Amino acid sequence: MIRNGVGPDLVTHNIVLSAFKNGSQYSEAIGYFEMMKGANIAPDTFTLNIVIHCLVKVGQHGDAVDLLNSMREKRAQCPPDVVTYTSIMHSYYVCGQVKNCKAVFDMMVAEGVKPNIVSYNALLGAYASHGMHTEALGIFKLLKQNGLRPDVVSYTTLLNAYGRSAQPEKAREVFNEMRKNSCKPNKVSYNALIDAYGSAGMFKEAISLLHEMEKDGIPPDVVSISTLLTACGRCRQTTKIDTVLEAAKFRGIELNIVAYNSGIGSYLSFGDYEKALEFYATMMASNVNPDAVTYNILISGLCKLGKYAESLKFFEDMVDLRIPLTKEVYSSLICSYVKQDKLAEAESTFSYMKASGCFPDVLTYTAMIQAYTDHGSWTSVWDLFKEMEGNAILPDAIICSSLMEALNKGNQHERVLQLMRFMHDQCIQLNQKAYFAIIASCSMLRDWKTASEIIEHLDSSLPSISVGKLNHLLNFLGKCGKTESMMKLFYKMVSSCSTVGLSTYKVLLRNLLAVGKWRKYVEVKMGIH
Repeated sequence: MIRNGVGPDLVTHNIVLSAFKNGSQYSEAIGYFEMMKGANIAPDTFTLNIVIHCLVKVGQHGDAVDLLNSMREKRAQCPPDVVTYTSIMHSYYVCGQVKNCKAVFDMMVAEGVKPNIVSYNALLGAYASHGMHTEALGIFKLLKQNGLRPDVVSYTTLLNAYGRSAQPEKAREVFNEMRKNSCKPNKVSYNALIDAYGSAGMFKEAISLLHEMEKDGIPPDVVSISTLLTACGRCRQTTKIDTVLEAAKFRGIELNIVAYNSGIGSYLSFGDYEKALEFYATMMASNVNPDAVTYNILISGLCKLGKYAESLKFFEDMVDLRIPLTKEVYSSLICSYVKQDKLAEAESTFSYMKASGCFPDVLTYTAMIQAYTDHGSWTSVWDLFKEMEGNAILPDAIICSSLMEALNKGNQHERVLQLMRFMHDQCIQLNQKAYFAIIASCSMLRDWKTASEIIEHLDSSLPSISVGKLNHLLNFLGKCGKTESMMKLFYKMVSSCSTVGLSTYKVLLRNLLAVGKWRKYVEVKMGIH
């Protein structure tokens, strides 16, 4: 075309970009767009939507968001449309950033762009992936209120939200509603329902869906089998694995790597090391090559069983086979070293992981923070926490409570309260370990006000807290001179059916006697009998 003196116009360039996109050649599409920019060819919204889609596919989420923002700034030239916003929503959904996904949806509506069914489904998917069934149901109702008809993706995604929040009955209700409204379930719908039952340990209901699928003219596939194999592990019924494998063989379903990984994982979850290796050998004999997920399952599973040498052997095999290392494998390897108290090896692996461009996740940081906590290095723990902040990785309650433990050991009590405020701002719920770490810090800082406020929030956790810890809290309040708070906690213990024995009464009587509360002392003493 160019040799004949005919210069390509924007339509031609968009056709080429579409071809790259449809052929899943995302990097080539991005490179072609860079060539267009170098030739000063002005793109339109269609062009930029293709580029955003490709950026999301190759994981360049930040660049995709930057492109959206530039389109919003140059609205007169390339205004973002529903496809643009939906692509960015999908990007945040993939990254697990539900709040940002909802923010883009709200931005789209505020800027006068009407969401379509794909937009609603993207937001539904973001909520469903986190088991946020209440929010997912709200969006499902909203799309109907706005005149859109839920499609099979909408129903399946809502079903999945209930499945991930351990509500298989609700998932079944959505499935039945889908049929009632003349929306035929597809294979993905059935597999999602199988997963909902399997995740809840309802194996009988899960496997019965194979027959229901066949009656509905939808043959089960290897995904159905993989889901059932995973369910065996969750139900802790190792004998059911053979039932699932027989069902697959009867239907002529050949196992793929995902199915084998599910089976290996289920065997290891039972602690059946020999069966897991036997199934692994069957996989190899069937010419199904292991992948990074296989090795991660083996390494992490063996680590949990205390077979550290064997787990490291599989890591060496993985390296020999030149299978690319993933962050999950690195995390499992680090956990293995940490549990063997090999801090130097864990640190070395952690550094190599980052140097190789494989960014740590919450699990990796959790393992390293626990290792440093065990070694009493609060400065290293705090540095990791700050590194997480810098990498926009939100810590969970487990990391925060481990960090608090390390800070208390290092006499950094002010930092514990600083972390408490951080958790509040980020809506991270305090776990039991965090509660006691905060109370310990308050005790050292003589911050009775904060301590009393924290104890007030323990109501729902009282039945699960040991008598020894509750007695410690009562004694803490008594020593602080907070007699009324001490008695209030005691009455809560009684009303929550916590075991109140002689040791608890002794704590109360000792503290009441110390402050001269004779009437209350007599009242409590009479309560012993």
